[in-house]
Amino acid sequence: MARILVTEKLAEGGLAAMREAGHEVDVRLGLSVPDLHEAVAGAHALIVRSATKVTAEVLEAGRDLVVVGRAGTGIDNVDVAAATRRGVIVANAPRANSVSMAEHTVALLLALARNIPQAHSALKAGRWERSRWQGVELDGRTLGVLGLGGTGSLVAQRGHAFGMRLIAWDPWISADRARQMGVELMEIDELFAQADFVTVHLLKTPESTGLIGDELLAKAKPGLRLINAARGGIVDEEALARAVAAGTVAGAALDVFNSEPGEGGALQSPVLDLDEVVITPHLGASTTEAQDKAGVAIAEQVLLALSGEFVPFAVNVSAGEASETVRPYLPLAERLGHIFASLNEGLPATLDIEYEGGLADYDTRILTLSVLKGLFGAMTEEPVSYVNAPQLAKERGLEFRESKAATAHDYVNLITVRGDDHALAGTLFGLRGSPRVVMVDDHDIELPLARHMLMVRNDDRVGVIHAVTGYLTEASINIVDMKVGKSPTGATALMVASTGEPVPADVIAAIRGADGVLDARSVSDA
Repeated sequence: MARILVTEKLAEGGLAAMREAGHEVDVRLGLSVPDLHEAVAGAHALIVRSATKVTAEVLEAGRDLVVVGRAGTGIDNVDVAAATRRGVIVANAPRANSVSMAEHTVALLLALARNIPQAHSALKAGRWERSRWQGVELDGRTLGVLGLGGTGSLVAQRGHAFGMRLIAWDPWISADRARQMGVELMEIDELFAQADFVTVHLLKTPESTGLIGDELLAKAKPGLRLINAARGGIVDEEALARAVAAGTVAGAALDVFNSEPGEGGALQSPVLDLDEVVITPHLGASTTEAQDKAGVAIAEQVLLALSGEFVPFAVNVSAGEASETVRPYLPLAERLGHIFASLNEGLPATLDIEYEGGLADYDTRILTLSVLKGLFGAMTEEPVSYVNAPQLAKERGLEFRESKAATAHDYVNLITVRGDDHALAGTLFGLRGSPRVVMVDDHDIELPLARHMLMVRNDDRVGVIHAVTGYLTEASINIVDMKVGKSPTGATALMVASTGEPVPADVIAAIRGADGVLDARSVSDA
C-alpha cells in the first residue's frame, strides 16, 4: 500500500479508483509551502492541479516519491528537471481536456467572428448597436492551426464542419497524416500570411514562449483574428495590443494570459480594455466532464507508476508515447532485461539491444528503457523506473546501443539482448500475444515466459536431462513446461524449464555438480 497525497480538488472517481487499489489517499487542500513540505514527507505519490508548486525543495522533502501527477495538461508548476534527477516520474492527463478545450476554442472562434460578447455587453448596458458589431462568416475562410495534437486536431475537424480551409504549422506531424486530416502543412510565416483566423494549440516551452510577437504579427494577413486557449505567454500580449490598435489584427480571443490572478483576483493585461478582444478566465478545461476525465486519467497514471508499469503520459520519459504496435512488447522487453541480469551475474561492458521485423519501423526507445528497467530491477534494491534507468546506466558505466533490421528471418518481430558472453531473444506469439523466449546464448529454444524458470546448459549427451529432472523431483519442484535446444555447433544443449516455484540455491548447486552440466541458472520474479 502506498500513500498518495492529493493537494487540490480531484474528481471523486479518481480518488475512488486509488482507494479501491488499496492505497491510502491523503487529501489535503490549501496547504501552505511549509505544510506541503511536511505533508509530502513519506508520500509515494503527489497529485496536483495548477496551483501547487512542485519545486526542487518539495521533491527533496518527498524523498519517497515515485510519481507526481498533474491532473491536466500543463506542467509549468512542476520542476520536471529536478524530478528527473531524482528518478521521479512526472505524468499529466493531456487528453482528458481535449474535447472541452476544442469546444471552448470554437466558442471563442464564433464569439470573435460575430462579436457576441461586445454586442451582449452593449445591449445589457441599454445600447442597441446592431450596425457597430457586424461580423464575418467562417464559411470559405482559412483557419490556421498551430499544433495538430489532441486539441488542435479536434478543432480542425470542427473547422471543416464550418466549411473552412484548414492549414497548419506542426513540425512534429507528417505530411501524410496532415493530408488524412484534410489539413495543409506549411511554415509558420506562410501560415500567418494566409490565415483569416489563427488558433494556438502548442505546449508552453522556452521555444514557444513569446512565439507570436511583433515580428510574426507584422507578417499576418490584414484582418487576422487570433485565438489562444492553450497556454499563457505563447502570445506576447503587448505585441498583440499594438497590432490590434494599429489595425493589423482585427481582433483576438484569449482564454489564457501570461500572468493570471488567483480566484477572485483582477486580471492585468494590455488587451483588457480593447473592444476587439474577447477574453475568458481560463475556462478551456472548466467543464464537469473534463474535470472528471482528468481526475480518473491521472489516477490511472499514478497507479501504473506505483506498480512499476509503463506510464503512457509520463512527460520526463525521453521516449515518446509507445505506439499501439510497440506497447504489447513492453513487458517482454522488461522480462528479457531481468533474465539477462540473472544469466550474466553482473553488468556487461556493453549491452546491445536489437529489434528485428516490424518493430524496426517504430520508435523503440521505450522498449530499450524497459530492458534497462528489467536489468537494473534484478540487480539493485533501489527503485528503478523508466525515468532513472538511463541515469543508473550512466552512473554504473553501462554503454547500451540500439540496432534495427527490417527483416526477422523466423519471426514477425524479435527483440535480442546481447552482452559479454550471453544473449537472449524473445517475441510474442499468436493472436493473444503470448511472450516467449526463443533463444538463449545462441541456443534455439521456444518456451512461454513464466514467473519461475530454470536454465541449464550442458554437453549434448544422453542422461543429463534425466539427472536434472531427478534433482527437481527429489526437491518436490513441479516442472510446468520444458524445452530443449541445441547450440549452432551441436556440441552443447540448453534445457529451459518453467517451474511451479523458485528453484532453491542448494538444488541449483546440485544440478551444477551433475556430470555433463556446464551451467545452471534460476530466474524468478519472486
